[in-house]
Amino acid sequence: MNVWSEPQSDSRFADVDGLRFHYKRAGHGPTVVLLHGSASSLHHFEEVAALLSASYDVIRPDLPGWGLTESRDDRDYRVPTYAATVARFLDVLGVRSSAVVGNSLGGNIAWNLALDRPERVSGLVIVNATGYPEKAVPAGLRLARNPLLRPLLRRTMPRRAIERNLLAAVGPHSDIVDDAMVERSYQLMSRPGNRSAFVDFVNTDQPDRSAEIPRIAVPTLVLRSASINAQHFAQDIQGAQELVHADGGHLLPEEDPQWVGGAIAKFLDSPADSSQWQQGGRP
Repeated sequence: MNVWSEPQSDSRFADVDGLRFHYKRAGHGPTVVLLHGSASSLHHFEEVAALLSASYDVIRPDLPGWGLTESRDDRDYRVPTYAATVARFLDVLGVRSSAVVGNSLGGNIAWNLALDRPERVSGLVIVNATGYPEKAVPAGLRLARNPLLRPLLRRTMPRRAIERNLLAAVGPHSDIVDDAMVERSYQLMSRPGNRSAFVDFVNTDQPDRSAEIPRIAVPTLVLRSASINAQHFAQDIQGAQELVHADGGHLLPEEDPQWVGGAIAKFLDSPADSSQWQQGGRP
């Protein structure tokens, strides 16, 4: 059994803002940064990274409070803070500009980075991204917002609860939630500091920057699952392209990495050529 809570042979580390950042890097070519979502890790983009690394320099960090990257002493888990930290992480690595891809929270961080530091983002790909006011809050997040449960969840996160949350996050035809995936998530959530970081993140008042989304001016690709329709990035970002996956859930990069990886590669090859895209189709 893999020990997911320990560094692997291709693990790398960087010191950023006093944090020990865990990341992986593979491939050669233009740089692509892959940002995972909440309660996740760099493993979320494992297969997408393998596909892209044939033509790109692919960087996957564990965001602060997740995976093997340390939690923040200041407990500041606001999305703009995450975006600023990612920019400084890339400074440490010597990356001045790159394509940035993010799923869920990672997509929120990616578009915040495109707003605040557009010179750092050569292309933006957001996958089932968050950032508009929430219409519904997943059950796992509602529990972590319960003031009676918060102290308990800082001490323990039941494996069965993690499994239920993963099953709720995938599409109806997905079979990716197996024992290995649940064990990986359980081990990483059980690392010192990660459970408390999760509770702190869920209870952080996030600034609503959705009114600023139309200011995003970098080439943008929106990937979403048909079942996820509460976000309006394709309409609000001028020139944005959108592709819709018919069967996927929230964890699309793991549910259909070939579809996600192919869409990203095609977009990055010619991000400004909208003639090659069909709204709502497959790449």
